[in-house]
Amino acid sequence: MANPDKIYQYGGDPTINLGNATLDPLRLPVFEESGLEASVLRLDKIHPEISGNKWFKLKYYLEAGRLQKKKRLISFGGPYSNHIIALACAAHAHGFSSTGFIRGETPAVLPASLFTAMKYGMDFQFLPRETYLQKEDSGFLSSLQSKYPEALIIPEGGCGEPGFRGAGEILSMAGLSAYSHICCAVGTGTTLTGLLRACKPQQKVVGISVLKGTHGIEPLRTSWINDPADTNKLQLFHDYHFGGYAKKTTALLDFMNGIYEQSGIPTDFVYTGKLFYAITDLTRKNYFPAGSRILIVHSGGLLGNLSLPEGQLQF
Repeated sequence: MANPDKIYQYGGDPTINLGNATLDPLRLPVFEESGLEASVLRLDKIHPEISGNKWFKLKYYLEAGRLQKKKRLISFGGPYSNHIIALACAAHAHGFSSTGFIRGETPAVLPASLFTAMKYGMDFQFLPRETYLQKEDSGFLSSLQSKYPEALIIPEGGCGEPGFRGAGEILSMAGLSAYSHICCAVGTGTTLTGLLRACKPQQKVVGISVLKGTHGIEPLRTSWINDPADTNKLQLFHDYHFGGYAKKTTALLDFMNGIYEQSGIPTDFVYTGKLFYAITDLTRKNYFPAGSRILIVHSGGLLGNLSLPEGQLQF
């Protein structure tokens, strides 16, 4: 069962503090040997629960909810979703009630992520996987809106134009022109889309899919790309999922511990651990030309590590 004391220590002032974000150099031997410079945009520092890219993806949905005088925010996610935690916390902070439609059957014991969301007043509706797949179906959404007329329905992961717009503002936190490559983990593709729209023509956006079974430019959809020429700036890698979404191996956890020992930067096993692993592996394989300056976007999500047994991570 989740440890309430461990979860509640992540509470506190819900105000987002973008000033807490830092650009930390990632000085690893693999980069130095390859003639590269890497920096990490520490968005995990802006808030303990609405952390990383989650705030940026929710920002304009919250604004829309206020303008439309909505009273409730609804969204979708798996039982370990950081998006669900962030939505619950943001809704509470901004005066909305919230409902999470959660993939799968009702668990006997709530995982740490849902326990935290419940702390902020979110109520849950658990959907069988077959029903959950309808989350983008117009008929299903119309029925849901009729049932909750006072609610703003937010797609899973904030995926939509408001989310893309907010994610594009992430790069305003860094000296954008200093980098040749911008790297991020990819789930729904919302953050990747925003970064791709906001980066400069000469820059490369490197996405590391954490989902099993993606190929081509999935999970990014071509309809999200405003300028077809932007696909020339994009490189997606699909072989660093470690078994699938939220899957992990001992090798991944050992790598995460090693990164923390060398840099002091914590990662999570769902997104950023796989991202950092992929970037170091691609460096060893000479993907990045000598002299490249790499920006790694730390998208937060550290609360996901609460589901691990005590002692597996050194941070």
